[in-house]
Amino acid sequence: MLLTLFVCLGCEWQFSSPEEDGQVTVERYDRIQSLYLTTGDFSALQQMNTIYPMQTRTLIEDVLRIGKVDDQQINTKFLRFYQDSTLQSIISEAEQQYANMDDINQGLTSAFAFLKSHIPNVEVPKVYAQIGSLDQSVIVGNNTIGICLDKYLGANYALYQKPEYGYSAEQQRMMDRKYMVPDCIGFYLLSLYPLPSDRQISQEDRDLHIGKILWTVNKAVDEPLFVSDYVKMVDKYMAENKNIPIDLMLKNNNYSDFRK
Repeated sequence: MLLTLFVCLGCEWQFSSPEEDGQVTVERYDRIQSLYLTTGDFSALQQMNTIYPMQTRTLIEDVLRIGKVDDQQINTKFLRFYQDSTLQSIISEAEQQYANMDDINQGLTSAFAFLKSHIPNVEVPKVYAQIGSLDQSVIVGNNTIGICLDKYLGANYALYQKPEYGYSAEQQRMMDRKYMVPDCIGFYLLSLYPLPSDRQISQEDRDLHIGKILWTVNKAVDEPLFVSDYVKMVDKYMAENKNIPIDLMLKNNNYSDFRK
């Protein structure tokens, strides 16, 4: 599915028709969101509800969990929720760090080109940016990927290091811009190749299933970002079975095959 590109013209946000070149561009829902949450601009709220109704519903109901989008008081609740000083500082930091996302667009374009060449009929989802509340990193559903910029402000971002948030050193390391594209690809692949639901599986098999996803992410981003015993098992399996397509490897939930 081709993406609709998002451009800012003065103070108006409009859509432009994309070229059929496989380009993936992050739609800047976060900019309209930030405008409303920092100034209370009613026109920004109208655009959130008319241009991005699905994204707004997902943010309010599934990410923030502050109520239903059709609640008569939801706009007030939404605005008040983000008046917290911590969230206001996050909005400001996200706007500064992600004023330009060309590198993310390029990374996503390259990664999805790899997936399209190895997974038959895979659809390229719409990708958009939003600002959550330090709860979730990537939201996948309805053939969309929502990136929560608040979870990618850098490993050294002071807020992440506060003990009340409970982020481990390893979690902080991955709350960085360089992991945004890999996370998008990983969560999207997991939505296409979920854990088996027809039987109980062991923790080791769960880890191996995730290892298959992370091995594929490494290939898609052309960098060995994720290294574990399970990723190594998948790498060995693929080296010994060079004719097996990545799609079939991901579908193979006979985990004993990977332990040979």
